[in-house]
Amino acid sequence: MPPPGVCMSIMQERHKKEGVGSLANPEKHSNQDFQQLTQYCLARGVRYIDEMFPPDHNSIGDGLLSPDDMGRVVWLRPAKMVQYPDFIVDGLSRFDFGQGMVGDCWFLASIGALTFQEHILEQVVPLKQSFKEDYCGIFHFRFWRFGRWVDVVIDDKLPTVDGRLVFVHSKTPNEFWPALLEKAYAKVCGSYADMNAGTPSEAMMDFTGGVHITVKLTDAPPNLWDLLFRAAKSKSLIGCGTPQGETSANTVTPNGLVRGHAYTVTGVKQVMSQGMVVNLIRLFNPWGRGEWKGDWSDKSSMWQTVSPDDRKMCLSVEEDGEFWMTMKHFCEHFADVDICYSFWTNPQYRVKIGGLSGNCSETQGDNNMLVSLMQKPDKRNRCLVKSLHIGFSIFEFKGQSGKFSASFFSNNVPVAQSKNYLNAREVMEFFRLKPGEYLIVPSTFKPNETASFILSILSKAETHIHENSNDQDMEDILFSPKTPKFEVVNAEQLQSCLNENLIQGNTKKTQGFSLESCRSMVALMDTSITGKLNVAEFLRLWRKVTEYKDIFFRTDVDRSGMLSLSELRNAIMASGIRVGDDMLNLMALRYGGSSGNISLESFISLVLRMNCMANIFRQLNDGGVISLQENEWMYISMYT
Repeated sequence: MPPPGVCMSIMQERHKKEGVGSLANPEKHSNQDFQQLTQYCLARGVRYIDEMFPPDHNSIGDGLLSPDDMGRVVWLRPAKMVQYPDFIVDGLSRFDFGQGMVGDCWFLASIGALTFQEHILEQVVPLKQSFKEDYCGIFHFRFWRFGRWVDVVIDDKLPTVDGRLVFVHSKTPNEFWPALLEKAYAKVCGSYADMNAGTPSEAMMDFTGGVHITVKLTDAPPNLWDLLFRAAKSKSLIGCGTPQGETSANTVTPNGLVRGHAYTVTGVKQVMSQGMVVNLIRLFNPWGRGEWKGDWSDKSSMWQTVSPDDRKMCLSVEEDGEFWMTMKHFCEHFADVDICYSFWTNPQYRVKIGGLSGNCSETQGDNNMLVSLMQKPDKRNRCLVKSLHIGFSIFEFKGQSGKFSASFFSNNVPVAQSKNYLNAREVMEFFRLKPGEYLIVPSTFKPNETASFILSILSKAETHIHENSNDQDMEDILFSPKTPKFEVVNAEQLQSCLNENLIQGNTKKTQGFSLESCRSMVALMDTSITGKLNVAEFLRLWRKVTEYKDIFFRTDVDRSGMLSLSELRNAIMASGIRVGDDMLNLMALRYGGSSGNISLESFISLVLRMNCMANIFRQLNDGGVISLQENEWMYISMYT
């Protein structure tokens, strides 16, 4: 058997070559192939039933419905509920649906935001699905799950009581895309009950593959309006939530807002009212009803103080769950706002500009830098080239190293940018920039588009430029001034690096990585079989460790700093490996403390080992579903 590190390299290269996990070639959730299953059912004239998410009480989950209601649930296909079911009726809109008995307002608020982004929505909801042509009771949807797009297959049996949908329902009785999308996401989460309570940012990331920033409105930055305005203009997904009340129940307050509830930000607008500029925010309640009753609500007299054009553009007096309020009231009555975008993942280029001589400034004007962004063709024949809409933004910064994160872009306004995103071979602008350090970020107008490009800079002053890479962050950690600049990392050095840079300040209950666990990590990632990690091996390990750290904190719902058995199950599933209850119990015994709970460092060590062995089994099984059995688990324990 080849060393684990070698096997992992082989599998990574194979997946990279085949594009598995990309939007064009998503992973098959639960190893279910939509096309193959569809053809199988059509050839045999049968309706599909999903054995991986069966129409029974396990898929609903515990604690969501009362025993009496659970006993009354009947799973029906749409054709049994209405005479002529449709997947989509007159397009997709935030007004299509209303929330059911599961507390997934966070999910529905994210769908509301998603309906503004048709190109993204079509990635999540494949539109060429219907109850007519080639219908056999099977549908599929796509979600971004921890770094990969996955295609999720479901049957169309939906839980009902007395012939009515228990969970999300469309306001048009014969439209079923909202209920089917919710079912697919419930399958990804584990059950409908697992969707009970959450934050809009979680679903928005799973819809887009983007990153998010959360702004606490009790400590809102002074440029919050600019931040929201730019986010809306760039068509980012924006969600928000109200503070929790005295109980976990969604209590409707006298002002019309719901306590502990998620909303969608659907618009921002500046209007002139009584000679003053007023910043307004439009919000949507995923219940499809229940609106703000204060200033600038549907029936507020404030609308009589604006121009007829603004009133016609903004005001809609309907009980549809959508309303306007001022920025001031928004900060007073809401707890936080989530913005999801993928801008910070774009290439970043640092530019340092020196001073412009006085003589040059006087004779040649004040502009001192020309920036040109050219996209390279993806076809040999010029007439076949399809250009994307491209542009760039320039930010000023001081003294920051490494790749800039999402928080930088949420808190900083560009000092210069291309006027428009153009569907052109080249976009260029001439700027006046004072001496200093700047960050240039090229991007496409639509998210998740990629293209080869050439960035050119012509400057009148002395200028230095280099690409800004996230790997530099890792190298800065590895080769910091506080430590010797070694070219290889042994177990002792890895232990020190992980405990100082990953563990410190991150968890409440931790003893840090042990030397033995670090020796195991070195053995797993040591493709050169030297007993040490070179820079490339260390960076690969660091990416995995940070990915698993994110999964840990995302599934640690009670914020205890430890994973309970149920949280461990969700975390293991999120890492891409399915295990049975017996195996889960063995993991808790092997890696948990006296309480059976799993710490951050134990979880990372566990998943690294499982991921390594699962890749070996997957290679041996030629792509089959990995389901670890007890004897295989014992082999992992002994091997590592």
